[in-house]
Amino acid sequence: MATAVERRGGECERARRLVVYATEEDRVGKEPLWSWLVEQARELGLAGATVWRGVDGLGRSGRLRSDRFPDADDGFPMVVEVVDAAERIGRLLEELVAVEPDVLATLEEVDLYRPEAPSHPLDESGDH
Repeated sequence: MATAVERRGGECERARRLVVYATEEDRVGKEPLWSWLVEQARELGLAGATVWRGVDGLGRSGRLRSDRFPDADDGFPMVVEVVDAAERIGRLLEELVAVEPDVLATLEEVDLYRPEAPSHPLDESGDH
């Protein structure tokens, strides 16, 4: 019996996932770090980036960042995930470290599945 991946077509390839941990308050100039990072990923033509807003977090400062304390001005935790080939992720990480040397990030090897045919009409035109 064929698996879903075999029926759909496409292929899996080795890739790298960069996960950056920040807060809403972290900035590159006047721009939020998470927004700057997504824009850099777009400019470099990376496969994708996702920003997650956390409801709770604890960082190096030891301060709790939580929606349980609505009056706190520390900002919520933010996590940015970017996936692409190791070389391209490396370029993004170099740019990130150049503007934010103390950034906390992880790198992981992952299997990236790309379907054979576009799954959305916008994929055909590249307008996404």
